Amino acid sequence: MKIKFSILFLLYFTVLIGSVNAQYFPSEVWHEGKLTLLSGDEISGKIKYNFEADLVQVNLNNTLQTYSARKILFFEIYDEEVSRYRQFYALPYNVRPNYKVPMLFEVLYENTMTLLCRESVVQETVPQYGYYSYYGNRYATRYRLSFDYFFLNPKGDIIPYSQKKDDLYNILSQNKDNLEKYVKENRLKYDRHRDLVRITAYYNSLLNS
Repeated sequence: MKIKFSILFLLYFTVLIGSVNAQYFPSEVWHEGKLTLLSGDEISGKIKYNFEADLVQVNLNNTLQTYSARKILFFEIYDEEVSRYRQFYALPYNVRPNYKVPMLFEVLYENTMTLLCRESVVQETVPQYGYYSYYGNRYATRYRLSFDYFFLNPKGDIIPYSQKKDDLYNILSQNKDNLEKYVKENRLKYDRHRDLVRITAYYNSLLNS
């Protein structure tokens, strides 16, 4: 009986780890899309992007082409997982004072104040609970999608956002009282993807009213 239980535990734990790791990460998948280069050339085909290296790969008739952010103006993909188009730009970003390099950013909301993001896959070690806790603490490695957010202001400055309340209102500094009221009434989070889109959209409506 004890042997059977151990075997069941190992099978369950293996399946659990597999399910944790077998997630969908957009940067690891080929998407139908279109790439526009700084030269003005447009390329359509299967596209895969890499934020860590700031590269875009295009599979065109089984020929793989790779482009760095320095050569890219814009690209668009259709993400089947979320059933929508997503737009990306290569924009100059201050990696240190007085030194900018082109980096890839996804545009989440575009207006007077634009919301941008960059995604990455991060690894976490988390405790596992269940029948197998009889054998002591068990931990599993899982991967999740993490986002860094930025605001692009009308001057063309890209401002990193720490996902903290005070930082948000320092960046979105106009009509602060109205914006705070809107966030509170709608119970929006300062670090939640979809809520940041709503906050940015509302802030722009205040600016443009």
